[in-house]
Amino acid sequence: MTAIYTEQEPKLLPGDFAIWMFIFMELLVFAIAFVAYAVVRVKNIEMFNEYQLTLNQESGAINTLLLITASYFVIRAVHAIREDDVKGCIRWLYAALGGGLAFLILKSIEYYDKFSEGINLSTNTFYMFYLSLTMFHFFHVILGMIILLAVAIKAQRGAYSVRNHIGVETGASYWHMVDLVWIILFPLVYIIR
Repeated sequence: MTAIYTEQEPKLLPGDFAIWMFIFMELLVFAIAFVAYAVVRVKNIEMFNEYQLTLNQESGAINTLLLITASYFVIRAVHAIREDDVKGCIRWLYAALGGGLAFLILKSIEYYDKFSEGINLSTNTFYMFYLSLTMFHFFHVILGMIILLAVAIKAQRGAYSVRNHIGVETGASYWHMVDLVWIILFPLVYIIR
């Protein structure tokens, strides 16, 4: 399918400007949390290294692939709507939602394993950071999925086209932020020693 070009004002960022302000604030919160983790880790390297080995790195790696794949699907959805392929956009958005759901299921299994071992926020400093950071991200995945679902439903109702797709770009921008945060969080908490 060939791309359909329309006259639109050139934009610096895709989607609505308000989402970029929200994304910036969210990234700032995560950055502060990551810096706090790094500072505390430096003061407790042996403990962090010991308990880091109790994490399921395979599960974390699979979750990384799931989110990257879901982001690819979101890119395809944006590309489809820019070509006026509404049905393709909808299909790609639901594929991305499937990746997000798989992430949530796998992460929930990981949490279940830790909680059944009696691990919680007060177990030690490492687990306090691990649970806080990953659960904060977990809720962002849920919010990202709600946004993508809302975009998909609006697309099904005919709200988006080649001439009006700012909502698809806005949802995609938020989803990519969620993915980016995990790409930093996974090696920081699961791998870097």
